[in-house]
Amino acid sequence: MNYLMRRLATFPLVLIGVSIVVFVAIRMVPGDSITAMLGTEAGLLTPQQRDALAAYFGIDQPWFIQYWHWLLGLLQGNFGISSTYGKPVLGVILERFPLTLELALLSMIIALAVGMPAGVFAATHNEKLSDLGVRMIAMIGQSTPNFVLALLIIYTLSAGFGVLPAMGEFSPLWQDPLRNFGQLLLPAVTLGFAFAASVTRISRSAMLDVLSDDYVRTARSKGASARSVIWRHALPNALIPVVTLSGIEFGYLLGGAVIVEQIYALPGLGRMVLDAILQRDYALVQGSVLFIALNFMVVNLLVDLTYVALDPRIRLGEH
Repeated sequence: MNYLMRRLATFPLVLIGVSIVVFVAIRMVPGDSITAMLGTEAGLLTPQQRDALAAYFGIDQPWFIQYWHWLLGLLQGNFGISSTYGKPVLGVILERFPLTLELALLSMIIALAVGMPAGVFAATHNEKLSDLGVRMIAMIGQSTPNFVLALLIIYTLSAGFGVLPAMGEFSPLWQDPLRNFGQLLLPAVTLGFAFAASVTRISRSAMLDVLSDDYVRTARSKGASARSVIWRHALPNALIPVVTLSGIEFGYLLGGAVIVEQIYALPGLGRMVLDAILQRDYALVQGSVLFIALNFMVVNLLVDLTYVALDPRIRLGEH
């Protein structure tokens, strides 16, 4: 419990550091929200009109004053107003986050369902032809960019089968589960393929280390079946590096898979952040990055707690 409280206590400090970095970084990008919003029509504004818009968006004051006002708003639960959507930033984020969360979960399920058995299979057939085949496929999966796989899937479906992935207006899970699944399946496969390759390699390496340990040889000498040795004795102790990798990857996925969301026309968190950067929507970029950073810290905390569940010998916070 002390470890948990200490980790939670660091959250505000990390978020403040992230907020300063993103606040400065987005303002160092050339241009401003007025020009990005109006385009060429911004040149038609009179100085008085531009000053009025700058005051409305709060960009007429020095940076440290803008940051202080924004920070005070955060403490009151106000992330600001998005200049792109004309709505509260938190509301816009929460509208997009369910899609990204669902896509991340589907990608993780696919990656673990494929990668874990493949890694165990390769480890138990070490240096055999089947092991070499699995490793080659994993190398191909890791070296193939997501956008290449996405374009290959779309091309194969359109040219080979005369159909296109379900795109267009997104259907939430609670409104049309079947259409929602159809819209997210191929993006999840695209993201899960590369991650499955990483899981395969990590789980294979971890299983090879565990299978050579004394307790595994002892279990075999006591007459335990090969299935029991692999899945009951060896696999739980080989899961820790897989959990570490999964936590990091899941945190990135919660930040939004920008390229995949763009290719499949999904209105997710990553695509929203990209559009906000292009539109110089300062409030939306700042709020989104903070939200993503918070998700990443929560996932990392859950990963650390999972270590203890997998291996009771681990004691968090002890030196």
